[in-house]
Amino acid sequence: MSANKLFRSRDEKMLGGVCGGLSEYLDMDVTLIRVLWVLATLLGGSGGLAYIILWIIIPRQPVAGALPRA
Repeated sequence: MSANKLFRSRDEKMLGGVCGGLSEYLDMDVTLIRVLWVLATLLGGSGGLAYIILWIIIPRQPVAGALPRA
């Protein structure tokens, strides 16, 4: 059994792939994640800053078939 890891998505991305990666990790619809993110940005104001921070710290999804780095 392999552990589910959090990556920025290469397929489901509009800006940086953060919402797409979160949707894959949480097994939720990417549209729902994006709507919740926009609401957090508009209502609380911290969504934009959180997105930028996550964009920096979450690694990008490895290319399928690529060899892992040693």
